[in-house]
Amino acid sequence: MRENIMFKCTVCNEENYINTRNKKKHPEKMEVKKFCPRCNKQTMHKEKK
Repeated sequence: MRENIMFKCTVCNEENYINTRNKKKHPEKMEVKKFCPRCNKQTMHKEKK
């Protein structure tokens, strides 16, 4: 079953992106490098709790 997850910038803590993942196959939290409009650069985004 796929569930929606929010991604939060590690630098400015702004929630920028929504994505989905299968929590049964991938139980660990996701980390992706994405563009943050507030920081105006690519930063690491972690899954919000």
